[in-house]
Amino acid sequence: MTVICAALLVIAVGTGDYPIAPGDVIATLLGHGDSATGFVVNTLRLPRALTALLVGAALGAAGALFQSISRNPLGSPDIIGFTYGSSAAAVFEIAVIGGGTAAIAAGSVVGGLLTAFAVYLLAWRRGGVSGYRLVLIGIGISAMLDALTNYLLSRARIEDVQESAVWLTGSLNGRGWEHVWPLVVALAVLLPPLLVLQRPLKLVEMGDDTARALGVGVERVRIGGLLVGTLLTAVATASAGPVAFVALAAPQIGRRLTRATGPGVVIAALTGSALLLASDVLAQRLFPSSPLPVGVMTGAIGGLYLVWLLTVESRKGRA
Repeated sequence: MTVICAALLVIAVGTGDYPIAPGDVIATLLGHGDSATGFVVNTLRLPRALTALLVGAALGAAGALFQSISRNPLGSPDIIGFTYGSSAAAVFEIAVIGGGTAAIAAGSVVGGLLTAFAVYLLAWRRGGVSGYRLVLIGIGISAMLDALTNYLLSRARIEDVQESAVWLTGSLNGRGWEHVWPLVVALAVLLPPLLVLQRPLKLVEMGDDTARALGVGVERVRIGGLLVGTLLTAVATASAGPVAFVALAAPQIGRRLTRATGPGVVIAALTGSALLLASDVLAQRLFPSSPLPVGVMTGAIGGLYLVWLLTVESRKGRA
């Protein structure tokens, strides 16, 4: 999957109105290209491609954490409300407060964290949280936050509605190095706890009683995973908007490729990177006169993936 991500990076940087051969792309990335190619690669295309890789990694890892915590393949931040919380907060910032890019990103992070806290609190019952209850509460909160977002849009000025619509679609247009470095810092900070949580989460997937018998603090692990996953989702959403289906599909695709047990956050992160960058390349190249927002393409690919998954499971008699 790492090789696929590297190949997609070369394709993303080398294609467009000013095509660059793969060898020249690699030479420029290594610091041996001419000035014109260097400007196109390092200033115009590389930041967008790196943003796609990093946002995809954050969403893929977050999806793996949430699916492991909830023990449910539908337990992704798209489904259980955290992305909706970030979206509602960002639209509130745009339509009501009128904040700039930094304020919108900060509001998105705060909205995601508050939503995660509310969902966990409402899902708490008899000394613990069940994955089934977490998903159901999250779906209910998602519906409420979606209604709030639509209400804010119905009351906003047309200029704010247009800005909100672009943000809500999920887009990588205009992404530069100022979007890359915050993502690098966030992933560098969140990667160590992410790796530490892998083993206890694998035991929690075996059942709460089994995990406790093996010495795992189930609720402590669950809260830690929820916090790290929410921060990853919020950072990714603040950078590119609520990109659909990556967090839901990447962990499942990664598990099917490796046939590994446990959360598999590393392969999920790599799969998310590849999925989002490939979607962005398709979104730009299929309709070059009017490129699509990447969120439209991930939604289309995610829908096809779900149809394929249901068909396969139906043939096996499990759906």
